[in-house]
Amino acid sequence: MLSIKEKSKLIEKHRTHDTDTGSVEVQVAIVTEEINRLAEHLKEHPKDNHSRRGLLKMVAERKRLLAYLSNEDEKRYQSLIQKLGLKK
Repeated sequence: MLSIKEKSKLIEKHRTHDTDTGSVEVQVAIVTEEINRLAEHLKEHPKDNHSRRGLLKMVAERKRLLAYLSNEDEKRYQSLIQKLGLKK
């Protein structure tokens, strides 16, 4: 779970305009950070199946958001995956 300060830093970094708090870019950045944290947790606790299920749900959500962005605006999609260091 991200703290409010960490989440606001991510929003500031990935927002598209001054009042943006929920664009696809922001949502993907937040979910990606949570995925990275949960992946680290699962390295230490490999039998934590409840967290593993949550991780799979987050990965599916990120995939859905990225597919939407890819269909809407390919340039924004490419820049976002490059910023976050995702494969595609």
